[in-house]
Formats: sequence, structure tokens, C-alpha cells
Amino acid sequence: MAPSGSCSIKRGCQRALYWIPVLFIALIVAWSYYAYVLQLCIVVYLLVYHAIFIMFVWAYWQTIFTKPMNPLKEFHLSYSDKELLEREDRGESQQEILRRIARDLPIYTRTNSGAIRFCDRCQLLKPDRCHHCSVCDKCILKMDHHCPWVNNCVGFSNYKFFMLFLAYSLLYCLFITATDLQYFIKFWTNGLPDTQAKFHILFLFFSASMFSVSLASLFTYHVWLVCKNRSTLEAVRAPVFRHGTDKNGFSLGVSKNFRQVFGDETKFWPIPIFSSLGDGCSFPSCLVNLDPEQPSSPSGSNPANKNAAEGRHFPSKLLRESQSRLLTSTPSWTESENAADKDKKGASNPGMTIENEA
Repeated sequence: MAPSGSCSIKRGCQRALYWIPVLFIALIVAWSYYAYVLQLCIVVYLLVYHAIFIMFVWAYWQTIFTKPMNPLKEFHLSYSDKELLEREDRGESQQEILRRIARDLPIYTRTNSGAIRFCDRCQLLKPDRCHHCSVCDKCILKMDHHCPWVNNCVGFSNYKFFMLFLAYSLLYCLFITATDLQYFIKFWTNGLPDTQAKFHILFLFFSASMFSVSLASLFTYHVWLVCKNRSTLEAVRAPVFRHGTDKNGFSLGVSKNFRQVFGDETKFWPIPIFSSLGDGCSFPSCLVNLDPEQPSSPSGSNPANKNAAEGRHFPSKLLRESQSRLLTSTPSWTESENAADKDKKGASNPGMTIENEA
């Protein structure tokens, strides 16, 4: 019992330490509010300041406390499949079991060696764009990265919130820098009275300026990722399909890529409420005939919808009409919109091995 208690204490300490970056950001924001509203107190700017501040805090809260989505039960191995996999010592037999299970699932990405992406820790077949987070110790749908500044995984369920958090935090810092600049100049020309406010004006300008630079670079990078329909992990290591590696495999064009994250309804784009398209388990692709072993689906249709029509309970909720338009608004998913792409064939089936990700 002692080792178990010791491990529990260790995990509790680790969880507490993970909140230190979030606490640091919260303290910085609280101080900036005090310095701007109570010390600087530019009345004419306070209305705009509070509007930006509320949206910034709201987006940050949503990014922190929105739970990452995990794969549906259909992707988990059943008890009988687990027993079969454990009994088989030969790699070829294990490959056949995974291949049989994957036939009924909308899985098109593979490992670098051409294997079905299997998580040994979670005992499941990974949906496309899903990865195992070593910090959360879970498989996260469309995982982008684990962010220490929000103490949470950024993925399918909260990526829109993360983008809005970057946008509003950048706007917040730029607004403070712009409105504080005239008083910062007066500070160096001795045009301000010698009060406590001088300290806050000086450091408020410096901190807002420095955060603006870092946030601008990070926000620009993620805007580029959204336009390319890539996650941070996919930018580092391109997804592998049956025909090989393709860094643009999920790109549908800038407009559709943007709507996949922010949704079809423009009124919800600037608001930190969930409006992303899809279910997180399957994604439309610009590729055609991705996998000869998977059930064929016409161009512009979602494989998950086909499974639901055949009586399977996947996905757990059908796509809304606005989500379906993402897949059917044009005859092809390709960015080049070349009609010849409709006749493009998938490559042959390479060998498979089991992938174990920590």
C-alpha cells in the first residue's frame, strides 16, 4: 500500500505543478487590469478595454476548462479482441486482427511503416489525426499540442478557443501598448508627476510590448496552420496515408479549412462557443480512394455517415446540415479542383506493424 500512496502523492504534486504557468498568466492579467484601470485610468478607453478584456478572459477560460475529446468506443478493442491480440505471439497474426477491426472504421492514416495506428496504452485504434498525449495519458482527437500555459491539451474540442485566446490576448496587449504609449513617452521626458503610477505605466508598456511580439508570431503561425488544415504535430511530421506521406492530405482549400475550425455561421466566429465542423473522429480529405480495404465512399461524402446508414452507431451524433455542406459544396475536395483527380487511385497496401506510442 505504501508504494501506491507514494505514487498518488507524486501524481498530486505533478498536477499542482502543472497549474503554475496558468497561475502566472492569471497574476499577470490581474496586475495589468489593476495597472490600467486603477492606476492609468484613461476613462475614454475603458469601455473598449473591458470589451477586449472580457473576450480574452472568456476564451482563455474555455481553452483551459474544455475537456479534450477522446476516441469513441468503436475504436477501442473489445474484450475478445484484446484476448486474441495478447494470445498471438506472431506479428503477422496481430496485424491481421488489427486489419480486420480497421475495415469497419473510417481510418485512413498509417504509421511510417504502413501499419494501422494502434495505441498500446489506451488499447485502441487511433482515428485519423488522433495522438496519445504523454502528459494527459490519453488519446486526444485531432491533437495539436499539450500547452503548459493552459494546462490542457489543445485539440478538436478546444482548438477554436485556443485560436480566439491567441487573437484576443494579442489584441489586448496591442491595445494597452497603443494607449499607454503617450504616457510612456511622458515618463522619459519627466512629464508625469512623481507617483506610484509611474512604475505601473513603465512596466505595463514593457510587458504588453514583449507579449505582443511573442503572441504575434504564435498567432501568425497558427493562422497559417488553419489555412493549411494542419495541426502542429502534422506540421512537424506529415500524416501518412496508404499511398505515402502527404502534408496536404486534409487540406480542402483556405475557405473550407477555416470553416472546419470556426464553423459555417459567421456570427459565432468571434465568440468562444463550440462551432467547429465534424465529429473529431473522421475528416474529409482531398485524396480519393484512400484505402482499397476500406468501404468505398463517393467523393464529397463522409465515411462516418455511411457507417451510420448501415446501422452502426458511429459517429455518436450525425453531422449538422451546416457540417455536411463542408463536404458537399463542391464536386471535389482537391484544392486544385482538377477533375482528373476524381480518377486518382490509391496505392497498394504496404505491410503493417503495431504502433506503440507513449
